[in-house]
Amino acid sequence: MYLESQELNSRDYPIPEIHPVLDQRGLQFHPRVLPVLIGTTVDFPNRDNLFHNVFSYSRTKPFDLGRYPTGELRSVVFDRPGVVRVYCDIHSDMSAAILVLQNPYFTRPDDNGLYSLKGVPAGTYTLVVWFDRDMLERRRVELQAGQSIEEDFSH
Repeated sequence: MYLESQELNSRDYPIPEIHPVLDQRGLQFHPRVLPVLIGTTVDFPNRDNLFHNVFSYSRTKPFDLGRYPTGELRSVVFDRPGVVRVYCDIHSDMSAAILVLQNPYFTRPDDNGLYSLKGVPAGTYTLVVWFDRDMLERRRVELQAGQSIEEDFSH
């Protein structure tokens, strides 16, 4: 889940030094949805005991990492905002989505479905929720200075 607003998207943010990971294990990508800040490098380690070939035909960021074995890692810089659908050329059931976002106000819920976004400035935003590689819901939220809000998506 992430926040959208013209104000948030018009600011500059530092690129994370630690690369997020889209893992390949158990013949699946983990996580299935990975939010990242524009300009971020994502690592694609192969932890399966066989070859993978990670690629995307997305207009946001087309790439093909070629075939690579267990223990190898390849990386891609995501330099334009948008959705990048990721697949494995060898294993057709493997797919994930990378959400390249214009601000750092995003998170992934924990195993219990709980989430928290910290340090968000006061303002009116659209809270966007993704589930299993697809957008599930968009909700308008308003945050006052020093306020916490709760949004439940368990319907």
